[in-house]
Amino acid sequence: MGSLPLDASSIRPLDPEAFAGDSHDVVDFLAEYYRDVDKYPVRAADLEPGRLRKLLPEVAPEHGEPLEEVLEDVRRDILPGLTHWQSPSFFAYFPMNASAAGFAGEMLSVGLNVVPFLWAASPAAAELETVVVDWMGKLLGLPSRLLFSGGGGGVLQGSTCEAVVCTLTAARDRTLARLGHEAILRLVVYASDQTHATFQKGARIVGIPPSNFRVIPTSAASGYGLPAGAVREAVERDAAAGLVPLYLCATVGTTGLGAVDPVRELGEVARRYSMWLHVDAAYAGSAAVCPEFRGYLDGAELADSVSMNPHKWFLTNNDCCCLWVATPRDLTAALSTDPEYLRNVGTTTGTPAAIDYKDWQISLSRRFRAIKLWVVLRRYGAAGLRAHIRRHVTAAKWFERAVAADQRFEVVVPRRFSLVCFRLRAVNDDVNRELLSAVNESGRAFMTHFVVDGKFVIRLAVGGAMTEMQHVMDAWDLLQGKADEVLQRYYQL
Repeated sequence: MGSLPLDASSIRPLDPEAFAGDSHDVVDFLAEYYRDVDKYPVRAADLEPGRLRKLLPEVAPEHGEPLEEVLEDVRRDILPGLTHWQSPSFFAYFPMNASAAGFAGEMLSVGLNVVPFLWAASPAAAELETVVVDWMGKLLGLPSRLLFSGGGGGVLQGSTCEAVVCTLTAARDRTLARLGHEAILRLVVYASDQTHATFQKGARIVGIPPSNFRVIPTSAASGYGLPAGAVREAVERDAAAGLVPLYLCATVGTTGLGAVDPVRELGEVARRYSMWLHVDAAYAGSAAVCPEFRGYLDGAELADSVSMNPHKWFLTNNDCCCLWVATPRDLTAALSTDPEYLRNVGTTTGTPAAIDYKDWQISLSRRFRAIKLWVVLRRYGAAGLRAHIRRHVTAAKWFERAVAADQRFEVVVPRRFSLVCFRLRAVNDDVNRELLSAVNESGRAFMTHFVVDGKFVIRLAVGGAMTEMQHVMDAWDLLQGKADEVLQRYYQL
């Protein structure tokens, strides 16, 4: 039986029977979508901006409509205009994982709809978060000093961007408490030319002058990792000029190439010059659930903070970013607020102290993300998550070997995780751009690009929850066929 139009005079937004019926309809709709997702073009290539506005009414409806009509409009008007991130042939950017367990956890999160900004506002939600971030830290082999059980602690943010702003703010205030607020114009942030652009954005947000953001070049010789020696030289120049080295970012799995910075060496530089060291493992941090990848995080005990995104490659639906800090008081001193209406009246002081997560983030309100990640960990277990990661790494290894065996192509940088960067050799960038466009316009796969050392590079990132070896093999067949076409045109000119 379908849902009925809603009577404005008797609306009951959380009627249990209506809730169950509507939820069942949405689950059936999504199950059908996932069964057929590989039949959609991965990216709708022929759409123009403004298409949807032409299809939808100018104003919202005056009266409520049956859910069946809403879902039919989604099927007819929305789905054709989406890029299908859960398609098994989606290889662009980095993966944005979804799973049945992640969806179940998200349903619990939004269904319970609590707001655990204070311990008192939802004690079990706040406490579950402390448990889950410690579970995650132990799964990834993080040092105990970053866990609640070892004197540090963690929080679930919405994205790495939020984590970056929070840690930059903590680093800034920790230093200005010593030097005075007028010293903000002397603070300097260090990163590589492979570091995600969100760090430059975050530095601007917290008041670091753009001229004080040091972008240190990398090269093939260092595997495009950030050389500790170059950082040391830059820091010494700035210190000699009267500037104050503040914050250093080390990345494990850069966005463009999947490069890895030497965490331990950079940590030693940061310690020597009293800088805050942040380790950004947004994508590749998930791989550390497998012991064979934990070496990339060697030196994390020297970090002030570490972040990774379970919503990328850890089967946890968006959004979910783990941020661990070695000294929580640095974070809460910078971000805490204590108005009378937000005090935990009636709670007793004890050990352990109640965690008010409003003081660990930018916003006041927050989602119950912990239950989602908890369900994923409970449903799949460490063994299942390791198998998930290794399946994709195996497929990426196969793809890398296939590219290397074709003399028309070259692998631009050695693969470390599940990202392969490649290009047609002996032709100009325009031909590689044409190849990427041809692949994406086919609708049979979607990939993105990067530019390194002046070369246009195609990226294939394996990591979708539905992606199997056959999909990677099909993508290689597609690339070979499109390469035949574009090279034939190129050599005929």
